[in-house]
Amino acid sequence: MLRDPLAIVLILIIVVALVISGLIGAELFARHTANSKVARVVTCEIKDQATAKFGVTPLLLWQFATQHFTNISVETAGNQIRDAKGMKIAIDIQNVQIRDTPTSRGTIGVLDAIITWSSDGIRQSVQNSIPVLGGVVTTSVTTHPTNGTIELKGMLNDIVAKPVVSNGGLQLQIVSFNTLGFSLPKETVQFTLDDFTTNLTKNYPLGIHADNVEVTSTGVTSHFSARNTNIPNSTGGQDPCFANL
Repeated sequence: MLRDPLAIVLILIIVVALVISGLIGAELFARHTANSKVARVVTCEIKDQATAKFGVTPLLLWQFATQHFTNISVETAGNQIRDAKGMKIAIDIQNVQIRDTPTSRGTIGVLDAIITWSSDGIRQSVQNSIPVLGGVVTTSVTTHPTNGTIELKGMLNDIVAKPVVSNGGLQLQIVSFNTLGFSLPKETVQFTLDDFTTNLTKNYPLGIHADNVEVTSTGVTSHFSARNTNIPNSTGGQDPCFANL
């Protein structure tokens, strides 16, 4: 039986240190696992590398225990979003409640996303995804923040378009259309642009939709969001990207 007070104190210190080190190890492992899972979901959806980070407080182990995750941030590499080259997204997610039901894994209270699209990324995207325009007006893309337009330029042609929010996504509305030796009418080109932007910026998961868009000196910046949205169930094929969440 131990009678030395110093020995007892040392044993208690060792026990406490072991407990704390165990908690720290478990916390770090939990964060690594959670960050990786969320990043894989985003990577699957947007086809670009992503990194995720859970908020510092409270401890992630506590968030796991309560199934309530207070804050998650996600950022992508900026290579592309789906087929949109030069697109980058920064996402802030708050108030995630995990509650399994037959139709969902839980809810996300707040999701805000800032999407930036560089001028050169716009040029590459139009060139790669709209063959009818790619060889005509993609020598360069110039932005005009003062009037909120972008100019798609070619050797002898140019199209000035204004990015706007339309039906939850982005649309490039043609303002002026100057094309020499280009036979397609303006209406057909507008339809082609609409189809292009629809595929890029609509039908995002979780009900994410565009709120506003701004032309900057380097490209286009837009704000997307979702509120009180359901997390797709991992079964039933609702969204394969969420299958391993």
